[in-house]
Amino acid sequence: MTSALLSLALAAGLVTGQFAPQKGGSDPLADPVQEQRVQKLGKLLRCAVCQGVSIADSPASMARAQLDTVRELVAEGKSDEEIITYFTDRYGEWVLLEPPKAGFNWLVWLGPVALVVGGALVISRQIKRPPPPPPSSPPPGGPTPEAEDPYLKAVRQELER
Repeated sequence: MTSALLSLALAAGLVTGQFAPQKGGSDPLADPVQEQRVQKLGKLLRCAVCQGVSIADSPASMARAQLDTVRELVAEGKSDEEIITYFTDRYGEWVLLEPPKAGFNWLVWLGPVALVVGGALVISRQIKRPPPPPPSSPPPGGPTPEAEDPYLKAVRQELER
């Protein structure tokens, strides 16, 4: 009974087109050089849904729409800078997968380098540091360790009983 219902539901879905493959955006541009430029620009822009994926690699419908917008702008003859400006004006600098190397963003670029250099300095100082001197034994005529510590002396006496 269950398999019959499942088969009926699957057949109804196929007939109504619910399982048909969805189109992933508009058709690529006829000029392969322009389409390559669209893909290159798409790799520079972040998908708002996937967070860490470019719009060229994202399967999200919003990314497909953004890539279609890039195609339209390329077809209109806009330069790469104008297209990047178009998206940064609408979404802010966040839309760029690679932050610009200016202002406060220098921390993003130089921070990891500074941490690696600082770590290397700390490690090299630890390696070059001479080992600590061995603990010195008491002088031959000086007090014994048992005489210095009365608690240890009492424990040893208890153990001897």
